[in-house]
Amino acid sequence: MTAPTISTPTGVLLGEFAPGSPEWKEARAGLCITATEAAAVVGLSPWLSPFSLWHKKAGLPVAPFETSPEMKWGSRFEDDVAEEFAERHPEHPLLTTGTWRHRDRTWQRATPDRLWGDSLVEIKTAASPEGWGPDGSDEFPVHYRCQVTWQQDTLGLHKPARLAVLILPYDYREYVIEWDPEGAKVLREAAERFLRSVERGERPPIDGHDATYQTIRVQHEGRDDVEVEISAEHAADYEIAQRAAKAADWELVRARGQILDALGTGRWAVHGGRRIAYRTVNPDGTTLALQPARSHTA
Repeated sequence: MTAPTISTPTGVLLGEFAPGSPEWKEARAGLCITATEAAAVVGLSPWLSPFSLWHKKAGLPVAPFETSPEMKWGSRFEDDVAEEFAERHPEHPLLTTGTWRHRDRTWQRATPDRLWGDSLVEIKTAASPEGWGPDGSDEFPVHYRCQVTWQQDTLGLHKPARLAVLILPYDYREYVIEWDPEGAKVLREAAERFLRSVERGERPPIDGHDATYQTIRVQHEGRDDVEVEISAEHAADYEIAQRAAKAADWELVRARGQILDALGTGRWAVHGGRRIAYRTVNPDGTTLALQPARSHTA
């Protein structure tokens, strides 16, 4: 359900916009930091790097964002997960909401999934239990902690927030996220430094995040058939990394061979109660591949 008016201590509601709509994009554009971008500012996002986010905020070309199947289905399951949460917690209505900014820090933006009393509820879907602790524990992906802390800080809702997740296909879990004023301060100050760096044209260093590489790739379209002298440092870094990657590939193949040899015709490789890997097979029973296990426990 949606309340006609919602009031929060420090939040200013900009509007309720359909995700991906021009209005939604406008509310998140320019020199601001959203809750999903907060983790990227401190280098903890699996999707964005400080480098790629900097180019986005500077209005420079970046690789187009592609919605993964996990994101697509996560969006479709959001209402179902919210309904489960509401059934388990009827003491407050679970309200949909929109995009907010901080009352004073207009660059601080957030779009919570739901409001629940004077608290927040964030809803997620996960393809596997990897990175998610038992129901009610404090173990979940750190970038979601950054996201929720940013939302709490933006709206001024400092009561414990809830994180509701459906681990496909049927595993529903909840986590409580306590208000962390020191963590919020770290994120806020990092965001302020980041936005100043955009204004000054001081881009972050190149790191190993795939989003950084994809951002660099789209910066240089076209081809000039010329030789370009690069620094000794860059040349050495590249050659050392190439040798290390080749050695790592060799070791990975060797380790896979050891596991497959130990498995024989078994499926799961287990050590100390943990599933390490599993064997997939062709219809005739021959080994297809060895895959890393997604579940921590046997």
